[in-house]
Amino acid sequence: MNQHKHVEWDDPGSNSVLKFYERDPQDYVEPHPGSIITAIYEGFTVRVRVEAFIDGDTSIGEVVALINPRSGERKKTHSKLEVGDMVRVPDAMRSMDRRDPDGENKH
Repeated sequence: MNQHKHVEWDDPGSNSVLKFYERDPQDYVEPHPGSIITAIYEGFTVRVRVEAFIDGDTSIGEVVALINPRSGERKKTHSKLEVGDMVRVPDAMRSMDRRDPDGENKH
Protein backbone atom coordinates (compact mmCIF):
# COMPACT_ATOMS: atom_id res chain seq x y z
CA MET A 1 0.00 0.00 0.00
CA ASN A 2 1.28 3.47 -0.85
CA GLN A 3 2.40 5.94 1.80
CA HIS A 4 -0.59 7.94 3.01
CA LYS A 5 -0.75 11.71 3.40
CA HIS A 6 -1.40 12.98 6.94
CA VAL A 7 -4.62 14.99 7.00
CA GLU A 8 -6.16 17.01 9.84
CA TRP A 9 -9.84 16.32 9.11
CA ASP A 10 -12.53 18.80 10.13
CA ASP A 11 -14.81 17.62 12.93
CA PRO A 12 -17.99 16.37 11.22
CA GLY A 13 -20.14 17.78 14.04
CA SER A 14 -23.84 17.06 13.56
CA ASN A 15 -23.05 15.28 10.25
CA SER A 16 -21.00 12.59 12.04
CA VAL A 17 -21.58 9.04 10.77
CA LEU A 18 -20.96 7.65 14.27
CA LYS A 19 -23.49 10.04 15.83
CA PHE A 20 -26.03 9.15 13.15
CA TYR A 21 -25.78 5.43 14.02
CA GLU A 22 -25.49 5.94 17.81
CA ARG A 23 -29.12 4.98 18.43
CA ASP A 24 -29.14 2.07 15.96
CA PRO A 25 -25.59 0.66 15.93
CA GLN A 26 -26.78 -2.60 14.37
CA ASP A 27 -27.52 -0.63 11.15
CA TYR A 28 -23.91 0.63 10.92
CA VAL A 29 -21.85 -1.08 8.23
CA GLU A 30 -18.05 -0.92 8.40
CA PRO A 31 -16.35 0.46 5.30
CA HIS A 32 -14.86 -2.22 3.06
CA PRO A 33 -12.64 -2.17 -0.05
CA GLY A 34 -14.52 -0.29 -2.75
CA SER A 35 -16.73 1.71 -0.35
CA ILE A 36 -16.87 5.45 -0.91
CA ILE A 37 -16.78 7.40 2.35
CA THR A 38 -16.94 11.13 3.05
CA ALA A 39 -14.86 13.38 5.28
CA ILE A 40 -14.44 17.15 5.52
CA TYR A 41 -11.08 18.88 4.98
CA GLU A 42 -10.80 22.65 5.41
CA GLY A 43 -14.48 23.01 4.56
CA PHE A 44 -14.36 20.84 1.43
CA THR A 45 -16.22 17.56 1.02
CA VAL A 46 -13.70 14.79 0.39
CA ARG A 47 -14.74 11.46 -1.11
CA VAL A 48 -12.40 8.53 -0.43
CA ARG A 49 -12.49 5.08 -2.07
CA VAL A 50 -11.60 2.63 0.70
CA GLU A 51 -8.80 0.15 0.06
CA ALA A 52 -8.55 -1.20 3.61
CA PHE A 53 -10.32 -0.92 6.97
CA ILE A 54 -7.83 -1.39 9.81
CA ASP A 55 -7.82 -1.51 13.60
CA GLY A 56 -11.63 -1.62 13.62
CA ASP A 57 -11.93 2.13 13.20
CA THR A 58 -9.80 3.53 10.36
CA SER A 59 -10.22 3.51 6.59
CA ILE A 60 -7.27 3.85 4.24
CA GLY A 61 -8.03 4.87 0.69
CA GLU A 62 -7.62 7.12 -2.30
CA VAL A 63 -9.10 10.60 -2.57
CA VAL A 64 -11.46 10.40 -5.56
CA ALA A 65 -13.20 13.78 -5.28
CA LEU A 66 -12.74 17.20 -3.67
CA ILE A 67 -16.01 19.13 -3.74
CA ASN A 68 -16.75 22.71 -2.76
CA PRO A 69 -19.94 22.31 -0.68
CA ARG A 70 -21.19 25.80 -1.56
CA SER A 71 -20.96 25.55 -5.35
CA GLY A 72 -20.74 21.79 -5.94
CA GLU A 73 -17.63 22.47 -8.03
CA ARG A 74 -15.11 19.63 -8.13
CA LYS A 75 -11.42 20.46 -7.77
CA LYS A 76 -8.24 18.48 -8.41
CA THR A 77 -6.53 20.06 -5.39
CA HIS A 78 -7.55 21.85 -2.20
CA SER A 79 -4.86 23.20 0.09
CA LYS A 80 -2.38 20.31 0.58
CA LEU A 81 -4.77 17.57 -0.58
CA GLU A 82 -5.05 16.25 -4.15
CA VAL A 83 -7.26 13.77 -5.98
CA GLY A 84 -5.25 10.53 -6.00
CA ASP A 85 -3.67 11.04 -2.55
CA MET A 86 -3.77 8.07 -0.17
CA VAL A 87 -5.22 9.05 3.22
CA ARG A 88 -6.40 7.59 6.53
CA VAL A 89 -9.90 8.46 7.72
CA PRO A 90 -10.76 7.52 11.32
CA ASP A 91 -14.43 6.58 11.73
CA ALA A 92 -14.78 9.49 14.15
CA MET A 93 -14.03 11.88 11.26
CA ARG A 94 -16.44 10.31 8.75
CA SER A 95 -19.23 12.61 7.67
CA MET A 96 -22.66 12.19 6.16
CA ASP A 97 -23.22 14.18 2.97
CA ARG A 98 -24.15 17.75 3.73
CA ARG A 99 -27.53 18.79 2.39
CA ASP A 100 -27.38 22.57 2.19
CA PRO A 101 -24.99 25.04 0.55
CA ASP A 102 -23.67 26.42 3.84
CA GLY A 103 -22.63 22.97 5.02
CA GLU A 104 -24.74 23.39 8.15
CA ASN A 105 -28.01 21.85 9.16
CA LYS A 106 -30.71 24.49 9.52
CA HIS A 107 -33.59 23.99 11.96
